[in-house]
Amino acid sequence: MQRPAKIETAADFARTFSVSHETVEKLELYERLLIKWQKAVNLVAPATISLLWQRHFADSAQLVKLAPGAKTWVDLGSGGGFPALVIAIMLANQRECEVHLIESNARKCAFLSEVARQTGAPAHVHNMRIADAAAKGVAQAADVVTARALAPLDTLMELALPFFGVASVALFLKGREAGVEVADARKRWIFDLKIHPSISGTEGQILEIGKPMLNQGGEQ
Repeated sequence: MQRPAKIETAADFARTFSVSHETVEKLELYERLLIKWQKAVNLVAPATISLLWQRHFADSAQLVKLAPGAKTWVDLGSGGGFPALVIAIMLANQRECEVHLIESNARKCAFLSEVARQTGAPAHVHNMRIADAAAKGVAQAADVVTARALAPLDTLMELALPFFGVASVALFLKGREAGVEVADARKRWIFDLKIHPSISGTEGQILEIGKPMLNQGGEQ
């Protein structure tokens, strides 16, 4: 996919990702609900409200093409629903797809559940800590594990590992410090890595991680 200069509107988004009118309408509903709920619940940084389509919707949607055929997604620390709810909306017409959103904040979970209800997205909201979701066996051996603005990579690896199966991958949205985080994580972990440029900004990167395991001979 070519990196567009700007994705400012729903029409820009539709052209970039070749989605249906129905999908765009659901995302526009998501947008309206987010703006409404933002007044009471801090879902995204206020300065990014006017940039929703690029900073949040496009940033999330780009992950779908990196995991073609993935059916089960797990999103860690879902917050305002990025990337998980956008992914769920985009996959709504695909059979057997499900997206699990793990979020410990009850008010944010209420928002996530309302968006899922109104859009009909195949999203399952789990109001619990990530460790508790792992202990309960939520979506074991997911196809894809995602996270955005949650924790440094070293910590993310530990949080994500219980949801990994043999063929699972992680797609972590990162910014300018991605290289530093990868170097720090490699002190404790062994993993396959592909780095993809993000279409949402020049400093954004997507870390695609596979086969993570603790480095028994490394720093503990």
